[in-house]
Amino acid sequence: MFIIVGYIVVIGCVLGGYAIAGGQFGVILHAAPHELFVIGGAAAGAFLVGNNGKTIKATFKFLPSLLKGSKHNKARYMELMALLYDVLVKARKEGLMSIEGDVEKPNESPLFTKYPLIVADHHLMEFITDYLRMMVSGNLNAHELESLMDNEIDTHHHEASVPAAAIQAVGDGLPAFGIVAAVLGVVKTMASVGASPAVLGQMIAGALVGTFLGILMAYGFVSPLAQLANQKVDEATKELQCVKTTLLASVQGYAPAVALEFGRKVLYSTERPGFSELEQHVKRKPA
Repeated sequence: MFIIVGYIVVIGCVLGGYAIAGGQFGVILHAAPHELFVIGGAAAGAFLVGNNGKTIKATFKFLPSLLKGSKHNKARYMELMALLYDVLVKARKEGLMSIEGDVEKPNESPLFTKYPLIVADHHLMEFITDYLRMMVSGNLNAHELESLMDNEIDTHHHEASVPAAAIQAVGDGLPAFGIVAAVLGVVKTMASVGASPAVLGQMIAGALVGTFLGILMAYGFVSPLAQLANQKVDEATKELQCVKTTLLASVQGYAPAVALEFGRKVLYSTERPGFSELEQHVKRKPA
């Protein structure tokens, strides 16, 4: 929603300012189609050349998620931490082996299915269950577990950042492709140097539209998408860091409520629930 509103503001302010200054839209409308063809086509071709098939597929798959609002809100984090609390309380009361069945088949576990919002996120559930499984069956100490978690989170962050980097590369190239379109327009103009000044003026104005469109597309449309993509990746990484900190605190022997507090402190202040708020939320959900 904000993307559409932002694009409308960009277009409205740029073209509105041009209109207020007395600019004529005829020149832009006449030149825009073929200038956009040159700029857009060159950018698309460069995107295909500069990225492998995996990156191209991941980028196109990632683009629709940019149109949606952030799913990482306070309600989601409270559900996540309530799930972790229930799991850790059961493990503390009945022993780690008591959660083995829940970890192996989380989609059938009454412990996990109480939190459909979290269970629906395959990657997050895989991260949680993998490390709970290690806690149940392995003899890793907290330092080894932390190192492994950090490596996986770094890998996830790098992989998730690939589409954002690809989008940013396209945005960085658009001004240059705008210049290419403008140069082609100048070449066309120079080939008609015997025409009247009025005609030459129209042709030069049309050529400059290429530079205008390239810069506008880069800084008004594409680069902001890359910035938004990076923000979404950071939010997803922060969620994994919250799980990591909570589970590590539990491995080090802290009570579930204290381990939850470790995880809560990792969250961004804009989504972090208050101590009392979270305590009331998790304790009214029977473990």
